[in-house]
Amino acid sequence: MREELVWLDDESGRQQSVWQATLEFVGALWLLLTASLRAVLQGRIEARETIHQMAFIGAASAPIVALTSAFTGAVVTLYSASLLVQAGGGGFVGGAIALAMTRELAPILTGIMVAARCGSAIAAQLGTMKITEQIDALRALAVSPVQYLVVPRVLAALVMFPMLCAIANFAGIGGGWVVANAFGIGLNSFLDSIRLLTKPFDLVGGLIKTLVFALIVTIVSCQQGLGARGGAAGVGYATTRAVVLSMVLIFAANYFLADLLFAKR
Repeated sequence: MREELVWLDDESGRQQSVWQATLEFVGALWLLLTASLRAVLQGRIEARETIHQMAFIGAASAPIVALTSAFTGAVVTLYSASLLVQAGGGGFVGGAIALAMTRELAPILTGIMVAARCGSAIAAQLGTMKITEQIDALRALAVSPVQYLVVPRVLAALVMFPMLCAIANFAGIGGGWVVANAFGIGLNSFLDSIRLLTKPFDLVGGLIKTLVFALIVTIVSCQQGLGARGGAAGVGYATTRAVVLSMVLIFAANYFLADLLFAKR
């Protein structure tokens, strides 16, 4: 399998049907994913670049993930606590927000925020390199663009996404407790509800989701960046497509993962 097939160098502007474009996109994602897995299995990993990407994807994204999760947990608790307290179920507020965060909200928010912040940057960086022929220069020097550019970003995302999701869980539940306390729900009651209604797999299942989301964000963003063409406008178009496609695929994958992991629990 040739790595050049991962991205398109054809700039003829040929017209395609929706099905042709979809199949071409899926095929490019598959080729890029298999090429990345092959490089990892062969031990061709750029350690320094991987660490740099871990800092970019993980540490730099942690504040925005924590902030958005905290306010999301607060809003969900604001609605659920008011209803449950009126119905005499105030003791279930903590468990309800914990289930919502661990199973759905924390993984989704992690994927969306990293796609918006880092996915766009990845697509723009690789797109600029493609337009300025730096990708061709790497290939001329017998350096694999997949090994040097894609693999570090994929590995960094696989490591950092679960950590960001854990941060999102703590921030969301913490934000929920602040609002629950305003409704007269004490900390002990809040924590007892979490222990009663949640199980370890609720947290583990959410972390599993983030691994899939990590692959979606990095592979889609890298593919769109490597496929950019048409100058500065093409880079902007690739960046927009990377974010939109990543978010759509995250929501689609979330449904199937939720059905697989939690439907029978």
